[in-house]
Amino acid sequence: MTGGLKITAPGVHTTVQDFGRVGYQDMGVPVSGALDPESLRLANVLVGNSRTMAGLEALYQGPTMEVSVDSLRIALGGYGASIDVLGPEPARIAPWRSIVLKRGQIFRVALDGTTSSCYLAIAGGFDLEPCLGSLSTYSRAGLGGFQGRALIAGDELPLVLSSAADGEDVRLPKPEANSLQRPIRITWGMQSDSFTDESRARFVTESFSILRESDRMGYRIAGPKIEHQSGYDIVSDGIATGAIQVPGDGQPIVLLADHQTTGGYPKIATVISADLPALGRRIPDQEIRFEAIEVEEAERIRRNREKALCRLEASMERLTGETKLDLDALYASNLISGVVGNEG
Repeated sequence: MTGGLKITAPGVHTTVQDFGRVGYQDMGVPVSGALDPESLRLANVLVGNSRTMAGLEALYQGPTMEVSVDSLRIALGGYGASIDVLGPEPARIAPWRSIVLKRGQIFRVALDGTTSSCYLAIAGGFDLEPCLGSLSTYSRAGLGGFQGRALIAGDELPLVLSSAADGEDVRLPKPEANSLQRPIRITWGMQSDSFTDESRARFVTESFSILRESDRMGYRIAGPKIEHQSGYDIVSDGIATGAIQVPGDGQPIVLLADHQTTGGYPKIATVISADLPALGRRIPDQEIRFEAIEVEEAERIRRNREKALCRLEASMERLTGETKLDLDALYASNLISGVVGNEG
């Protein structure tokens, strides 16, 4: 252990996440991992890490942290997010670029309320012991991450590196837009014939909204009632990330990273893998619509999405010059003389 990051304010729900704990669902252990693995992947590449290295996932309101190593290189992946360096030289750092911070600097991860998640990557990663091959936090069972839980004030995350390597910082010159209007694409599920034809039609023609009871386990969505043909209990079977269960009240649940490994409600559909990151950025009260496609089309979209991410990685360019102070952005965040008005 060489020092690390001190948590002075933890935010709403900040956890260590990587790409998940794969291969243990047959023993009842969820995969977990980042809700938006694309943003984590790009943040990691910006600081020179492997794509799947663990970073910090901040939900809704990010943490405030103090650097307790000589220096570190970080990058933020996420939409509607930024890094606010609080002093002694305040600055707002946009996402999709790397920056070096030094011992004693305090910074905050800020989200603007249009997206649920963002990801902080740190060059070299965390000096933590993997649990079943992953650093992902599954807080319901106390597995992985930092002591198996969300971060709290006073925690100090140990880092592998005590100082940032020499070299210029980099950025994504043209990050993608985050479209909240685009439908989430699905393929029909294993038990889609358990629902009436009218309900299947409503599912892909009418809109739903994400409820505030949602969490990393799943998004509860409200909208037109989805009616079963005859009963809503089935013999429990396996759950894939993105599966959409419909319990007896007819209101679907979209299962996410921390989903249970088996379930006994019929599944009307499954979100395609290429759309899971976009789904993981949605926030409560946002509208959500679904579009049904064939499995073959979903596979083509997955391949094309990987090519697009590789092109983004290849487009990274070196940064030159000093970070400039953005007073307007800082005042808009209630930052005055290093004091944060809305602590996160």
